[in-house]
Amino acid sequence: MAILGSQVLDALKEVKHPEKNTDLVSLNIVQDIVVEGNKISFSLVFPGSTDPFVNSLKKACVQAIQNKFGEEVAIEGNIDHKFAVVKKERKILPGVSNIVAIASGKGGVGKSTIAANMAVALSNIGFKVGLIDADIYGPSIPKMFKLEDARPMVTKIDNKDMIIPVENFGVKVLSIGFFVNPDDALIWRGPMATNALKQLIEQGDWGELDYLLIDLPPGTSDIHLTMVQEVPVTGAIIVSTPQDVALADVVKGISMFKSENINVPVLGLVENMAWFTPAELPENKYYIFGKEGCEKLAKKYNLPLLQQIPIVQSIREDGDNGTPSALDKDSVLGQTFIELANRTVEQIDRRNNEMEPTKRVEIKSATTFKTYTPGKN
Repeated sequence: MAILGSQVLDALKEVKHPEKNTDLVSLNIVQDIVVEGNKISFSLVFPGSTDPFVNSLKKACVQAIQNKFGEEVAIEGNIDHKFAVVKKERKILPGVSNIVAIASGKGGVGKSTIAANMAVALSNIGFKVGLIDADIYGPSIPKMFKLEDARPMVTKIDNKDMIIPVENFGVKVLSIGFFVNPDDALIWRGPMATNALKQLIEQGDWGELDYLLIDLPPGTSDIHLTMVQEVPVTGAIIVSTPQDVALADVVKGISMFKSENINVPVLGLVENMAWFTPAELPENKYYIFGKEGCEKLAKKYNLPLLQQIPIVQSIREDGDNGTPSALDKDSVLGQTFIELANRTVEQIDRRNNEMEPTKRVEIKSATTFKTYTPGKN
């Protein structure tokens, strides 16, 4: 009666790996079975570079085959063994200590301006900083860093193409704006946009960074979900103006980050365009968009108010000129952004000391974010 390969497998299911307490067939260690008459040969392929049980398992396999088919079967010396070294996947952002999302509930609140100036301020106080412009549909960071004509170089690391971030003002920068014509509208479906963000994250050769800031699009979208799925985000900062219509969207942002599916700590709020002070009336404050809206919201949700940024014409001019206001460390605005950077560092240190590291998120379907209730989440 001919011996079948399936019968050989059945016999070897009786042989268990002593360390794993599972049979060799289930562990996929038995491979390349060949049956020629009464001659049986196969390979034992062990994961890793060594296994102390190789010889004892070979003997056990011989015994199992002979028990099944009789001692006249030719099996002695026909069992080969190999070690399959599993190549580890390159770790994403291996040298980055903290990943900080800069978000906003709605557009037009100055989120990218805050992200750019915070990055420069962090660099000014001695940290290694990177900035990803993840606002795929409206990348403005290249203009704010005077990098509109920049085209990143590509290098090979572990046989994989990696993008070298462009550096200016002590900040490493990558933006989708580096790879498209600035005059072209990006008419992309969700998967195209999220794949672009994945490439900026996974293929950026960021090196050693203390902080990597990710400037997100307004609202809650595929881009936000992709970010938390790709990398463990240390925390999020939400930027808003003081008026009620903007603050209503801030609540949605807080709910997204604090939801069970996402669970990213909110480090605090930044109130932009908090007031206007005319140069000729330096003691006066005019609350054009409402007064202390973010401060009240921060108290309601037990979150830090990291900074209030006034409406100053030079902030807009500096952004348009590609010279962030935070560059002038000795100016009032420069000191304002340094205070913001220092408070952010304090919140990140506190978060890292008091909480477990954030994990990458697994989201299997469309997600609805429940309203966050103070004291319950």
